[in-house]
Formats: sequence, C-alpha cells, structure tokens
Amino acid sequence: MSKPPQISPLMRELSAYIAGALKRKLPAEVAARAKNHIVDTFAAMLSGSRLLPGKKMIAYVKPLGGTRDAGVIGTRHVTTALNAALANGTSCHADETDDTHPPTRTHPGTSVLPAALAVAEKQELSGEALLRAVVLGYDICARTLLALDPRKLVPDGRHAGATGQVFGAAAAASALLKLDARRVRYALSYTFEQTAGVTTMFRDTEHIEKAYAMGGMPAHNGAQSALMAAAGFTGVEDIYSGDPDFFSILSPDGDPAALTRGLGRDYEIMRGGIKRWSIGGPIQGPMHVLYEIIQKHGVKARDVEKLVVRVPQEQLEVVNEREMVDISLQHLLAVMLLDGTMTFAAAHDLKRVKDPAVLKTKQLIEAVADQTIPNAVRGWRSRIAVKLKDGRTIEHETLAAKGTAENPLTREDVKEKSLDLMAPALGKKRSLALIAALFDLEDLRNVRALRRLYSV
Repeated sequence: MSKPPQISPLMRELSAYIAGALKRKLPAEVAARAKNHIVDTFAAMLSGSRLLPGKKMIAYVKPLGGTRDAGVIGTRHVTTALNAALANGTSCHADETDDTHPPTRTHPGTSVLPAALAVAEKQELSGEALLRAVVLGYDICARTLLALDPRKLVPDGRHAGATGQVFGAAAAASALLKLDARRVRYALSYTFEQTAGVTTMFRDTEHIEKAYAMGGMPAHNGAQSALMAAAGFTGVEDIYSGDPDFFSILSPDGDPAALTRGLGRDYEIMRGGIKRWSIGGPIQGPMHVLYEIIQKHGVKARDVEKLVVRVPQEQLEVVNEREMVDISLQHLLAVMLLDGTMTFAAAHDLKRVKDPAVLKTKQLIEAVADQTIPNAVRGWRSRIAVKLKDGRTIEHETLAAKGTAENPLTREDVKEKSLDLMAPALGKKRSLALIAALFDLEDLRNVRALRRLYSV
C-alpha cells in the first residue's frame, strides 16, 4: 500500500485559501476597486470583439458547438465555458485597452475575468460569487510571479505574464466550481502542465497571436484545469514541493513564501492599474503629462517647436516608434498634440499613420530613456519639456499617472472610458445599462442576466 503524498504547509495554506474564497466577504474598498476593473475589462472585451483578433477568435469558436454554458461577449453566440473563455479572453487583449498589474507586468483582467465569467455562467452563480472569485484570481496571478523571479524567465524566452495569468484564471475558476482543497491542488497541478507563453509574441504586428497568448490562452487553460479537477481528474498533489517542483523548474532562486504572504489582507487588485487611455501601458505616463500641459497651458501643435519626452528605459523599449499605432509613443503624442485629447477611435485610426499633419508633428518629438526617473515598477512615469515657438519652455512630470494604484481612476473615470469603448458595439443606452449592472454586481442573483446586455 502506497503512502499518502506529503503536502507542504505552503500548498495546504494556498489550496485551503482558494477553496474557501467564496465564503470570505471582501472589504468595501476592495470590492469597489474590483468593480472598476470588471467594468473596464467588459469594455475591453466588447471593443475587442470588433477588432481583428476578436473577430478571428469568434469566427473560430462559433462552429465548435458544444453545450450552451456561457456567452461570447459582443455576439449572441452561447457555447461551452472553455470556448467562451477562449474567445472573450482573446477579445479582451485584442489591443492595449485592458488593465494591468504594474508590479508584475501582467494583464490579470484579460484572463481572470473571462475564465471566471464563463464558469459562473455555466454554474448559474451570483454576481457576488463572481466578484470574490475575480479578486482571488488577481491575488493568485500576481503572487505566482512575485514568488518566481520573472527576470529569470525572460532571458529564456518565456512570457512571465501568461504564467501568472493562467494560475489566476485557474484559481478563480476553482473557487467558483467549489472545489475542496484537495481538488484545488489537482487543478494547480494541471495548470502547471498548461503554463505556456513565449516572447516571440511581441513580433506579431497584427496583435492576433499576442491577444491569444496574453488573453485567451491563459483564460482557457486555467478554466480547463479547474473543470478537469471538478470532473475527477487526479494528479500530483503538490507542485510546490518535491523533486522537481514548480520553483526548481522555473525559478530556483524564487520566493515561495510570496504565494501566501498577506493573503486575505493585502489584495493585489489594489495595486492594479486601469489605463486612462486605450493604448499601451508605458505610454500612459507621457499621455498623462502632455494632457495636463494642454489643459493647463492651452498648448496646440502649431505652438510647438520641440517636445522632449523622457521615460524609463524599460518602458521606452516597449513603445519606441512601434509599428502598431496604439503602442507607438511618438505617433500617439503627435495625435494628442493635434487633437488636444485621445479617444479610442483616434488611437486606432490607421489612416493617421500617413496623415501629413501627424508626420510633421512627429518630427518635433524626441524620446529619451531617462535613468534618473525612479524605478517604474509601481506605475507609469514620465517627464516632458515642451519648447514653444514664443521662446517659453513648459516642463511637467508625473511619478503616478492617472490610472495607477497611487492615482486610481474614479468610478466616473471608468464609466467615461468604458462608454467610449462599449457604445460602438452596444449603443449608448445599453452600454449605460451594462455599466450600471456591473457596478451593482452584488445584486445579481444569476450572472446569466448579463447576457441580455452584452449580446449583440
């Protein structure tokens, strides 16, 4: 007779926490912040369903058939929970609209919410259950990478974000399926088997592969792991101990205790970021600074002789003269100088790439990697100096752009951004109704009620 497996204290604590997550009431400020993220993520899914990556994935899942468990956002199609998680996760990261967790450089919402929503719809659960599961997913997503050393993954070509997000999605789905601690451990083991994502995705100029790898794949794989454990699949009970284990394989110098440190006290969603502008995260700081300069001083493109934007090196590498318009620093600054603001439509207008006015304004912009700007781990930072034709120079900076944990968006900010994203798909009236329902998520007895609002 074989001996029962030895389960480490770390795994016992983590699996018990995940198994009991739906029973824990959230602090009011955490619930409020989480609803901001959920509204923002629904907006990203709806807008993404109208973009090429979302369209491609929706067309892919529609013929797959299966049980009618969960809806595909922005359509009237109802399919399996796994197909819905795959489609909605891909739509959510169809461009750079979705939320982030700056300390781990993950996009939790784009995988956690699609997986959680699909399972909650399948199980016909309440909005309160969905809310608690989403907060749990953010915690496990972030802590997975805080326990690893993501810097060790990147040189090997692994994408750390997808690794954190698949564990976040699995945790949220496991809680909603009401797995006991032992089955949670099996779900985590299958999640480790399905951990994927490589940095070649950044060479994808159409954002289709990146949308799948950063959104749909972790959502689908995490939900699948939980559903398999719920169906009775067994396996290794403790991936965090033994030889080999999670850490010896991915990060021998990691910090395993970070997986459970502060659970139930320090909520990682409170360190999340919601982008004020529907563009790449590293451009949020420069856009924040330029917008404040425009608002305060009335600066227009015709007034500018030179604009020097300074950002941390790691951020400039991501957005410097990129081909994709919504993550190209110089292009977007030029558009904001001309328009005085930035809308979703303007950030995604490919015609403006060759607009003579935009090209002329881009020539005035110099981007500099500034090592004197403090480490940007906690948020989006930038300095801008604008030299005007009248001889004046206006300088401004931010160490906490709008949307960071230190300077979070208000409910009204989120509503304004989300309406801009949702209305082209749903119309203004239904968009406002969906936003209101999500802000009152605790009152929903069955999350399937949201389908009549998000289906088109």
